[in-house]
Amino acid sequence: MERLETRPVTVRIAGRAYTLMTDDPPEYIKRVAELTERKLEETAIATRQSPGAAAVLACLSLTDELVRAQEENSVLRRRMQRMTEHEDGSTCTGR
Repeated sequence: MERLETRPVTVRIAGRAYTLMTDDPPEYIKRVAELTERKLEETAIATRQSPGAAAVLACLSLTDELVRAQEENSVLRRRMQRMTEHEDGSTCTGR
């Protein structure tokens, strides 16, 4: 697999500029940064914590979302695997 060129992409999160070296498209990195910024703002407003505490709580929330999505992904992959195994013509219930 050919490796893409790594380039700097600068984003602003919580009023601070971060320059990231990445081979991802700049639009993708900026979208991730915008979502991060939004989560930080939502958490700060909802919890009325200091910026540092709000950042930790936002990280916990995002990690929770990631773990739940990974678990759902695993369930769906297992279902797909069972469906693939049933392609021999037998009945598949989808469970």
